[in-house]
Amino acid sequence: QVQLVESGGGLVQAGGSLRLSCAASQVTFGTYGMGWFRQAPGNEREFVAGISRSGVAIYIANSVKGRFNTSRDNVKNTMYLQMNSLKPEDTAVYYCAAGRRDVSSRSSEWDYWGQGIQVTVSS
Repeated sequence: QVQLVESGGGLVQAGGSLRLSCAASQVTFGTYGMGWFRQAPGNEREFVAGISRSGVAIYIANSVKGRFNTSRDNVKNTMYLQMNSLKPEDTAVYYCAAGRRDVSSRSSEWDYWGQGIQVTVSS
């Protein structure tokens, strides 16, 4: 059973930065596309960023482009989300996901999910 565990969330002031990590186990990490989604109360789960199996292709949602970036370390079985210039509207539970079909912006097309981690940005 694939396990994904997010870490690095918390409370930060607007304009600040956070780096989320997603550690994967029980998986051949380099064979999965990886992604980040977020969900705020009352909203649908939203695609934030994705990275291909090799790490060469990176996809960033328009809502966070220029502020967020993702990377992965296939030796450490870990993916990262660097979040800069955070805004109150970035407040959400952030989820990492793994998918056999590589990267998709549709949450239904991912195979495994982490439990989620809260990110709160105060104004």
